[in-house]
Amino acid sequence: MSSKILVVDDEARIVKLVRSYLEQSGFSVVEAGDGQTALIQARREKPDLVVLDLGLPGIDGLEVARVLRREGNTPIIMLTARIEDTDKIVGLELGADDYMTKPFNPRELVARIRAVLRRSAPGVEPLPAALSAGPLRLDPAGHSATVDGRALDLTPTEFELLQVFLQHPGRVFSRLELLDRVQGDAYEGYERTIDAHIKNLRAKLGDDPRHPRFIQTVFGVGYKLGADL
Repeated sequence: MSSKILVVDDEARIVKLVRSYLEQSGFSVVEAGDGQTALIQARREKPDLVVLDLGLPGIDGLEVARVLRREGNTPIIMLTARIEDTDKIVGLELGADDYMTKPFNPRELVARIRAVLRRSAPGVEPLPAALSAGPLRLDPAGHSATVDGRALDLTPTEFELLQVFLQHPGRVFSRLELLDRVQGDAYEGYERTIDAHIKNLRAKLGDDPRHPRFIQTVFGVGYKLGADL
């Protein structure tokens, strides 16, 4: 059964272009041209992934992302014509899994959609055994994670990041290495997006950002799982 993609953009030509490439790649597509319609379509169609433009009329893309993330963990890839990093980081901090800046290569968008879907769905390869460190527990097969017995509501990217850290306790990962681990292809221009995902993961773990216990910053290098775990 093909994955269903909700494409949200107020530019009809972009929707038409993305739809064409997605359908040629075997996906089914539903559309929305504004924020309100996007929320209606998301609730009605229950897509496997949302391609979401930030510059929407009415309810803008950031608010749509905020509502979608409040209602569930459907993966989101943002499209933005804005050059400011602030908008991209805000979107990622709201829980988006990835972003692309317009104009974009539709083939790369399809590749990124495939990458996000791969890490949000159970694979056919054997999954690693349950992982733990201190109060952290992660079950790849059941796609569940807890801290101090409290269930963590993680996006696919956050889950993948936590799994990487738990599989390699004490190892320091650069941003580019983490991006490569969770997306399959490391795009240097996007490596700072890892910071937003780490910030979200820390918040869900209940970590103090100034003195994090779980995900620690190694300045000038990257991140690692806390040694005292």
